[in-house]
Amino acid sequence: MATDLRPSRNGPPPASAKAGPGPRRTWRSRAARLDLKGAPYAFISPFYLVFLVFGAFPLGFTLWVSLHEWELASGTREFVGLDNYDYLLSDADFWHATVNTLGIFVVATVPQLLIALMIANALNRRMRVPTLFRIGMVAPLVTSTAAVAIVFTQMFDKDWGMINWALGLVGVDPIAWASSRGWSWLAIAVMVDWRWTGYNALIYLAAMQAIPKDLYEAAAIDGASRFRQFWQITVPMLRPTIIFTVIISTIGGLQLFTEPVLFSVGTPNKMDGGPAHQFQTITMYMYDNAFGHDRYGYGATVAWALFVLIIVFSLINFLAVRRTGGTK
Repeated sequence: MATDLRPSRNGPPPASAKAGPGPRRTWRSRAARLDLKGAPYAFISPFYLVFLVFGAFPLGFTLWVSLHEWELASGTREFVGLDNYDYLLSDADFWHATVNTLGIFVVATVPQLLIALMIANALNRRMRVPTLFRIGMVAPLVTSTAAVAIVFTQMFDKDWGMINWALGLVGVDPIAWASSRGWSWLAIAVMVDWRWTGYNALIYLAAMQAIPKDLYEAAAIDGASRFRQFWQITVPMLRPTIIFTVIISTIGGLQLFTEPVLFSVGTPNKMDGGPAHQFQTITMYMYDNAFGHDRYGYGATVAWALFVLIIVFSLINFLAVRRTGGTK
């Protein structure tokens, strides 16, 4: 006789009618919850895997090498502890390269970001063929480094350079750009600014175009000039972007390598930064020790010192920009 599973008018249905979901349905619900919680981590996992292989491991291995007297040519691998770091603190050549790096960084970065801000503000206005000018801003980034070396070494040549020729038209004597410490900093800063000003200008331009136009219209109605609108509306609204460019420029400026190496083309040792090491940067000093003198342990020590220096100056610039902008 068949059992009637329909609900009774006089009471609840039989216990057999309240049976829960089957095992397949339970498995699917668990898989759905796992997919919902684990999918975000699965999507970002490739970045962390690549970072572990190409970022964290080389960083840790460099720290391990810095604790050794490591020479590939002779096969020497002797653990020396912190001796390399003790020598670094008293190494006059390292501190000389540090001063060069900081000097070029200041001379190049401050004008670079200011000029990029002005260019972005000009490109944000209504103008003819704006796309052409915006493409021109990124042209230096795709220029061959060999072409950069040829052009700038000729421009700053003491006897036949275009810069000295132009200065001679106004009665200024030729400048030995590659022989003087201050002038070599300025010449390298010009190379850096030529290459990266347009990049920062496009970043500022993208941020400016996200600023509501109503703010400018209200300011114009109140009688604010364009200059006042720029400093009281544009710059405060760009504060997060400015902080970003300052930090990125700090990292790139302290790792400066390509421009000074290109500027020293034609010298016996391009990593010396001139006959008196007048524009040798920390990265050039690191490369010269590791690959020029087969001192990989000390080269790794210089690399870690540069890493700490970048962190310290990035934090200083970040806090300075935030305090200047009045943000918390």
